[in-house]
Amino acid sequence: ALVAAATLGATVFFQVETIAVVGNSRYTAQEVIDASGVQIGDNLFQMNKNQISQQILQRLPYVGEVSPQRGLPSTLTIQVTEISAAAQVEVYRDDSAQAEPAADGSGDSGEADSSAQGDSSQAEGEELQTLADQPWLISASGKLLEAAPEGSGVLSVTGLTVLAPQAGTMLAVPQEQQSRLATLKELLSALEAAGELDQVSSIDLTHSTWVGMRYRENFDARLPLGEDMAHSLAVLSAAVEDTLQTRGPQAAGTMDLTQEMADAIFTPAES
Repeated sequence: ALVAAATLGATVFFQVETIAVVGNSRYTAQEVIDASGVQIGDNLFQMNKNQISQQILQRLPYVGEVSPQRGLPSTLTIQVTEISAAAQVEVYRDDSAQAEPAADGSGDSGEADSSAQGDSSQAEGEELQTLADQPWLISASGKLLEAAPEGSGVLSVTGLTVLAPQAGTMLAVPQEQQSRLATLKELLSALEAAGELDQVSSIDLTHSTWVGMRYRENFDARLPLGEDMAHSLAVLSAAVEDTLQTRGPQAAGTMDLTQEMADAIFTPAES
């Protein structure tokens, strides 16, 4: 009886009367509330806070974190943390993006052979349709934000084939490019933590042993794959500062961090 009474009390008395939104600037409070799916009259204790968070994260791409908080007796506060675009992933094609259709082994072998060529062409066409045909903006964590508008002003990324892009989801790439994607997210996070996203104009992931990066306008950096990107970035920054001090503010060239003989080797640009 006590349990039944408590359940009834929670259902009847703890209904949402006020929904407050905190931390928003890009989105209005009403947009956040609509994305949450919560309505006035819903029960505070029966709502799924994880589901609310996931709905907001997916429907509002520029939201990076969500924290719904119950305030008794009748208030729900939705704390959001908005994010910004860290990079623009350019349209890129290579052989790894042309995934071959998987055979399921079903049906008669003769029938399979007779239709294989046509099925393969159709599957390849469908696969190509899932590839991005325009640049996409992403956050430092790899969340797809939106198709990049003209003159987005963020650094460009080359070497990733974006699969089935949809705002609010995480960037997906072919299996062969998974290590590139992991490297990119690590590098973007390191740049963001160091406050140097605006010091990089481009990142090139097409090389097999190093990452190319245009750094501080005048330097083409080569960072080794498989190394800690935060450490490599710190080494690069120190090497560039030292070069600018010894050679002057007009110094330009290539800063190579992939050589074993030194932390960083500077090769001046040809004048």
